[in-house]
Amino acid sequence: MTRYVINYDGGKAMSDHRPPEVWLLGGTGRTGRAIAAELAAREAPLTLVGRDAGRLETAARAVRARSVVAGSPAEMAAAIRRERPAVVVNTVGPFQQTAAVIADAVLESGDYVDLANDVATLLQLRERDEAARRCGHTLVAGAGFGVTATESVVTWLAGDRPPAERVRVDMIPSLAGTAGVVGEALAATLVEGLPGVPGGGRFQGRRIARGRLAAAPVAGEPLRLTTPDGDQVTSALMPLGELLAAERAARARFVDAASGEVPSGALLRLVLPAGLTLLHIGPLRRFLARRLAAVKTPDRPKPREHSWAHARVAWADGTHREGWLRLTDASAFTATVAAEVAHRLLTGQGRPGTFTPAELFGPSLAETCGGEYVLTGEPRIPSGD
Repeated sequence: MTRYVINYDGGKAMSDHRPPEVWLLGGTGRTGRAIAAELAAREAPLTLVGRDAGRLETAARAVRARSVVAGSPAEMAAAIRRERPAVVVNTVGPFQQTAAVIADAVLESGDYVDLANDVATLLQLRERDEAARRCGHTLVAGAGFGVTATESVVTWLAGDRPPAERVRVDMIPSLAGTAGVVGEALAATLVEGLPGVPGGGRFQGRRIARGRLAAAPVAGEPLRLTTPDGDQVTSALMPLGELLAAERAARARFVDAASGEVPSGALLRLVLPAGLTLLHIGPLRRFLARRLAAVKTPDRPKPREHSWAHARVAWADGTHREGWLRLTDASAFTATVAAEVAHRLLTGQGRPGTFTPAELFGPSLAETCGGEYVLTGEPRIPSGD
């Protein structure tokens, strides 16, 4: 059963007649707390939602928010239907299991934002585009580093051009490691999101080919990149939500999505797809998630000064553009983007339908959230033009 915990400000209970507010699901997690701080800085009326009453109340008091205790996505959905918040930010993974349940509840009264960056979840939300338009509400998927940073570069490069022929995006986070364990939520998100979309009875990588989802080698086609800072990074294919966002941003026929976090050695490229084949077996997938959740992580410094998003866009006439988005910290960018998108929706800046962040608010959103665009090379003009 859902329990409501009302926090107090200066000894006076917060009014039952509240202005439109943002509900933040997963408010006690590291990312949730960072988003809460960003929303508090924007003076957004805020309610934190989670399953641990003690941790939740502590987190809520830190940002002068209400708290609602709800132990499952179904309980969260029931609370949303009961109290009808204006905007809901979902940080609870795996998003393949939570996004549709929560979004369906939110559409009855308000707008929805999540941090998903897997193909399956973005497809689930796109299936709700017509319902969102009919209800007059906004669904935003991918309000985090991976989707927002890469699609922003593509939009910046291709927004004023005809539909592109080919796009490749590479997300290259630079994160400091903190000692601890991976944890259940992150482990489940990684295991469920890694395989991409089921195909032919097994999980496999994905790319866009001739405007349709097609098979692609997981951790394949490694590309050695040199960032504008001069760092050398290898990025390899992964079936990430960036794929769908980049396709829309450039209206491209062929799209690949890659990550600098993917093991790209020759042996691993052979072994990884075989391992993914086993992930269609539910008990094995859940066993792997449990084992991963218990893995201890050490303290480690950031591998490079900046996080980056990279894109190369090519057109059928032979022209191409290549650029980067420079970010100080990928995690901080995620929190800022989620909060900025939620605040804009709260203040009536959305529009009906399903979107990714740069699709809704343009490439300037990333700049507002601390990013800086860098154009590399000169656009190549085909000979004879």
